[in-house]
Amino acid sequence: MTTVDLGPQTRIVARLAGAVTDEQLTAVTPCPDCAVGGLLGHLLTLSMAFRDAARKDLGPTTDTGPNAVAWELGPDWRAELPEALDELAAAWRDPAAWTGATRAGGVDLPGAVAGAVVADELVIHGWDLARATGQEYAPDPDALASAHGFLLAAAQDPNRGNGLFGPVVPVPEGASPLERAVGLSGRDPGWRPQPG
Repeated sequence: MTTVDLGPQTRIVARLAGAVTDEQLTAVTPCPDCAVGGLLGHLLTLSMAFRDAARKDLGPTTDTGPNAVAWELGPDWRAELPEALDELAAAWRDPAAWTGATRAGGVDLPGAVAGAVVADELVIHGWDLARATGQEYAPDPDALASAHGFLLAAAQDPNRGNGLFGPVVPVPEGASPLERAVGLSGRDPGWRPQPG
């Protein structure tokens, strides 16, 4: 079992979120039908859900599917999101988080798989946020490796069409590890906001 310290990646995501201006909250992102504000709301919700999944504290946060709640930001999101990201990283530093069974998004899964899923969420949504807001982005290498492994396995799953990912986007030979992960997630690594 390979564990990953999610702290470096959660700090990167918190930094990206902290640089978002109020005017950017309505900007488009690479996530279909999701503005920056919705993406930040999703990051907050998933941070709480996967924090509780790591703690095996199963309940409302872990039982609710990702599409069952509105990804809305409250007025205190600038304080709440970094705190939730810190708690998420701390929870996954416990080796017990990576063992046994847990639940996230209403799905029962092994702890190690849940850890890979949250690494993927943090890496890919970090890219989404950076692209949508014009920020530089270099994910944590360990989190990126975990996300890539998870996405590669998902790309080979015959049940991929279950709505979690879009079709794999081919990337050129020599693409960076991040570009390969982004393509595996169903996003175009060349995505840029359209000038308005």
